[in-house]
Amino acid sequence: MRSLARTAAGDPLLGDDDGFVPLDAAYPDVSSVRDALPRATEGLPNVESATADPLPREGITFGPPLADPGKLFGIGLNYADHAADLSEDPPDEPASFFKPGTAATGPGGPIRLPPREQSDRVTAEAELAVVIGRTCRNVAVEDADDVIAGYTPVVDMTAEDVLERNPRFLTRAKSYDTFLVLGPHVAVPGPGVTLDDIEVRTVVNDEIRARNTVANMHFSPRELVAYHSEVMTLEPGDVISTGTPGAHPIEPGDHVRAEVDRIGSVAADVVR
Repeated sequence: MRSLARTAAGDPLLGDDDGFVPLDAAYPDVSSVRDALPRATEGLPNVESATADPLPREGITFGPPLADPGKLFGIGLNYADHAADLSEDPPDEPASFFKPGTAATGPGGPIRLPPREQSDRVTAEAELAVVIGRTCRNVAVEDADDVIAGYTPVVDMTAEDVLERNPRFLTRAKSYDTFLVLGPHVAVPGPGVTLDDIEVRTVVNDEIRARNTVANMHFSPRELVAYHSEVMTLEPGDVISTGTPGAHPIEPGDHVRAEVDRIGSVAADVVR
């Protein structure tokens, strides 16, 4: 699978199983991952066709794949099992919310917990996220692939004790700095790839705390893109996190990882 990424220093990259090359070695007229997203909707070239030798993944320190992500959507209760765990009925339509761009951080984090007087119970949640590649409005579900650049693993955080005090506090509970770990790349699958068998896992300190497959979502990634495009214009760099199979409390010193089959994984340390 081909992918778009950025180094920790901000240099844009094109990658595949052979390694990564500077993005401009494949697209001389493109200077950022965001600028490459519209092209990713049509597929990316092989690294071997670039005018630079690939570097192995292991030799690169990655930053967040998007320097300036657009709208950051979250989706609540999108797996039946997660809704049951919280003793809540699954919604009849997507239960979406926004997170600010300042909540986003890259691989390694760290995830910074708020002061205990603000929140003493934060949970981490692995998710598969969709990255929009083209400006669009009123997209049909069957046409969603035409506007999706690719997918990325994310770790989403929630100050659950804040949310439990009042459901109207959702924005605050989700919006602390570093409460969304993105990356390390935007994976761009080939045309017609089926996502149903992809498993998403929340891993804390190397122990799997929740897992489920995309097939068990109430609303598929493509349905979420179509639904939200009926409400507002979607733009390149917008990110839709598609919901978590389950959350787990985290404390300083923990190591959190989101694992998404075939898409990749992202991890971060927890500090206060």
